[in-house]
Amino acid sequence: MATKEDYYATLGVGRDAKEEEIRKSYRRLVRKYHPDVNPGDKAAEERFKRIQEAYDVLSDKKKRDVYDQFGFYSDHVPPGGGAPGGGAHPGGGFDFHGFDFRDFTGAQEEGPHAGFRDIFSQFFGGRGAAGPETATHAPERGSDLEYGLNIGFWDSIRGTQVRLNVSRQEQCSVCGGSGSAGGGSAICPECDGAGKVTQMAGAMKFSLTCPRCQGKGRLRNVCASCHGDGRRVATEPVEVRIPPGANTGSRLRVPGKGNAGRMGGPTGDLYINIRVEPHPLFTRNGNNVEIRIPVTVSEASLGAKVEVPTIDGRAHLKIPPGTQSGQRLRMREKGVLDTRSGVRGDQIVEVVIQAPKANDERTREILRELAQLHAEDPREELWSKV
Repeated sequence: MATKEDYYATLGVGRDAKEEEIRKSYRRLVRKYHPDVNPGDKAAEERFKRIQEAYDVLSDKKKRDVYDQFGFYSDHVPPGGGAPGGGAHPGGGFDFHGFDFRDFTGAQEEGPHAGFRDIFSQFFGGRGAAGPETATHAPERGSDLEYGLNIGFWDSIRGTQVRLNVSRQEQCSVCGGSGSAGGGSAICPECDGAGKVTQMAGAMKFSLTCPRCQGKGRLRNVCASCHGDGRRVATEPVEVRIPPGANTGSRLRVPGKGNAGRMGGPTGDLYINIRVEPHPLFTRNGNNVEIRIPVTVSEASLGAKVEVPTIDGRAHLKIPPGTQSGQRLRMREKGVLDTRSGVRGDQIVEVVIQAPKANDERTREILRELAQLHAEDPREELWSKV
């Protein structure tokens, strides 16, 4: 990969962004531009590829260090080097416009270009002086995939098994991932047929012979099925087990179900981001379950034992005498079981006192008598705080 694209802008983060910030932005963008979410949208598909490429570099410390220093990152070997005096080298095509390499490197040994070549040797893994015939493609790990999944409340509590149709790059079955076959040719996907790739390092611009097609612009004997890439996009059904207790924000890893690697590289992983749909009665708060329960004035005043729903069914809750509206009562170990620690959360019950409806004279008479017995103003404390 060789590009002038600003990877930080692609992911929408600053250049000083931490790993977690980069990861969060990547997940958000992947969920927005994933091909499954935008079927047939070529612009979204292209944006998705750029996001994957940017994350591949910025999530790897070594690649990011190189990108921050030189303004680009390349997986390929630059063939040849610059000719003395700034002329174009037939193999490499570097254009330095009379740049003094000794000023750049401070090196004097073995000619004016020795120090500069040494830096390129380090940058490209010790192969900076290699010619086109020695350029090779090292195995490259496939990128990871992110998939957003909505599940119901009860599925999150009890666990479930889901079947997903995941669009991923898989190894081409025709060529076995090599990209080569028994004939034909295709436009080189590395340089788009130009025969050269452009790289930027600060203010310097490098025009290099494409290391994949050796400057021809086309690949010969490429696999007609994958057009020389060694991979094809396919939709594959994937069975995913959602464990009991999964909550919004849970992230599940499915090994080996990401994009296939290149040149025999390992396959990436698939990450499932869980979002639990709301329930009309219960609310999750970590491993605790919260619920609001109405009680009568007499139950709250005198105390009572009432029946309340839990995720296990019906259970009894003791209402202490003098309970106020909004008071929260705890039912221990009536929440969600954490399968990793074996500890179960609680159920938190918020009491909501319902006033009786005074639809008859007898009820109104009792309420007036109650008001005379308790003539204190419940708002008196408020005025003292004004």
